[in-house]
Amino acid sequence: MGRTATALVVQNSAHGGPGRWGRWLAEGGVGVEVVRGDLGEALPGRLEHEALVVLGGAYLPDDDERAPWLAGARALMRQAVDEGVPVFGICLGGQMLAQVAGGQVAGEHGEPEFGSTVLTLRPQAAEDPLFAGLPERPTAIENHVDAIVRLPAGARWLAGSERCPYQAFRVGEAAWGVQFHPESGPERIARWPEERLARYGVDRDELHRVAVREDASAARVWREVALRFAARVTDGRAREDRACLA
Repeated sequence: MGRTATALVVQNSAHGGPGRWGRWLAEGGVGVEVVRGDLGEALPGRLEHEALVVLGGAYLPDDDERAPWLAGARALMRQAVDEGVPVFGICLGGQMLAQVAGGQVAGEHGEPEFGSTVLTLRPQAAEDPLFAGLPERPTAIENHVDAIVRLPAGARWLAGSERCPYQAFRVGEAAWGVQFHPESGPERIARWPEERLARYGVDRDELHRVAVREDASAARVWREVALRFAARVTDGRAREDRACLA
């Protein structure tokens, strides 16, 4: 019997853990190993896991002076993309995937997005292994002021929003990046710093109320995406096991 597939999860901030994404991956047969770069935990020099998930954080993808572990995270992501290892990048992680694959990210670009936000799936989503058949206009929690301004050449552009065009994309056959937070539920909004939101004229309590109202439908959508991603990971693990037995 082959060992359980495991995803390496790179966490970049104290309140940015895998959340319900970890629970959904486990439901799909994929365990998670979380590395806290923000706490100084060392990232492996080479990815030996069956998948890589890079979470969000208040940094740009190459903000190595403030977050020196990001250089190692970029190296792992580059390896995963080159070798076809399944990748899922969230917020900062999605921006990192775009940058590593040849796209461009800009700090404090465009209008910021906070709280539950309506996305619009694009035509290419209909043929994507994770996004095919999802509701055309799902909601997801946003929390960003930086943004992707150019996708990598050849990337599949899967979703956008009114304020931010590049909300979801795929690089190659196995690497996905999203600007939103499918791992976050409304409870996380209640912990966001009020002073930061106030700078942008945003009321945290109202964000929380809206997210609670829309969470049931949002959770169904992003749980399905997580399970589909887990299926890609476990399918690759099964192929490796069969190769070892041959």
